[in-house]
Amino acid sequence: MAPKIKIMDEALASKIAAGEVVERPASVVKELVENSIDAGAAEVTVHVAEGGRRLIKVADNGEGMDRTDATIALSRHATSKISSEKDLNAIGTLGFRGEALWSIAAVSRVKLITRRAEDRAGTLVRAEGGTVVEVLDHGCPAGTIVEVGDLFFNTPARARFLRTPGTEFSRILDLVKRIALAYPEIRFRLFHGPSKVLDARAGRMDQRLADIFGTETAGKLIHVEGPVMEGFVASPQVSFTSAKGIFTYVNRRAVTDRGLNRSIILGYGQLLDDSRYPFAFVNLRLDPSEVDVNVHPAKSEVRFRNPRRVYEEVRAAIKNSLAGSSMSFERKRVFDYGYGGASHRQIRIAEHRSTYMPERTGTETQEHPSTEAFKEQKEPLNPEFLEMEVVGQLWGEFLVAEGGDEFYIIDQHAAAERTAFERLK
Repeated sequence: MAPKIKIMDEALASKIAAGEVVERPASVVKELVENSIDAGAAEVTVHVAEGGRRLIKVADNGEGMDRTDATIALSRHATSKISSEKDLNAIGTLGFRGEALWSIAAVSRVKLITRRAEDRAGTLVRAEGGTVVEVLDHGCPAGTIVEVGDLFFNTPARARFLRTPGTEFSRILDLVKRIALAYPEIRFRLFHGPSKVLDARAGRMDQRLADIFGTETAGKLIHVEGPVMEGFVASPQVSFTSAKGIFTYVNRRAVTDRGLNRSIILGYGQLLDDSRYPFAFVNLRLDPSEVDVNVHPAKSEVRFRNPRRVYEEVRAAIKNSLAGSSMSFERKRVFDYGYGGASHRQIRIAEHRSTYMPERTGTETQEHPSTEAFKEQKEPLNPEFLEMEVVGQLWGEFLVAEGGDEFYIIDQHAAAERTAFERLK
């Protein structure tokens, strides 16, 4: 039987968004779990030791591989997902680049164990530093197990950039949760050392949301559905100081897109306080030809063929769902007036409860917001600041905020004065 996994030719490989796949343990977990999903697994189990530096083990009950495919799988540009440039325009799988296993094996010690259901014996492939050192018959259940040990053992300079085991594991936990949200029909388990940290059983989407975020948050969710999307948004009382509660997907692929985040926030209209971010799970359902996923090596960014239409549909769907909800929402508006120095005061307008009423300009004649209104929304000069989260205060004068891997100290009085100035302007 001809192998399913083949090496891309150079012409096709040159059109792949190449780059470093393995940045930290979480990126290893991402690639391996995505391979398990593409293999049709109904259960995926992840074991991590020392935040992933010592061991990452991903086991699934997917279709597995025969000996030939298992041996080829650790080669660069080895993939069963695409075979021609035409396939790049309609990618329907999570993986496709053919660099994940090769990149992982190049900086670690890898053991690949796999068996197809129809095969009597499985295969064990062992590689170190990118070189296959052993291929054996092996007794194992149907599916695939990939063990990645001693990550960056041969590149100590890269290992020094890793954070503490706790920090690295928190990234892995967040990643597995994000993937598990998009696939409620698959059971996901995550262990850190001997401790089971996550066990999301296969079931309905509302059950998966409760498993990940708790029943209290799940009870405040509103189902949203539109021409290009489906998902859930929370009532405005569930909000954050950063975008950590926004989970966006395209055809169940987790992605990061500022325009999409902005559309979700705009869907809340006046219901959301300034500088607050909602809880939202949004999955765009687009024809693969309408979205380019071959943009970023980590496959975390996409490019839409018609972004304006996508953003408008998302905003309108959320706005209409909130308007049609029977929930009663609490709306708070806070206005800051700077008087200079320590004399700065904050005036809070009284809180009140209301059901969501769509804003009307008096000139709109169609159901959905106009594209002109969306065009007038300007992107911030420093969009990375939107991801910051306040973690403390110094001497009653300065705010300490965390953004990514960096910390910021902000003069809160000067910031309030600038806020007031921008609002008046």
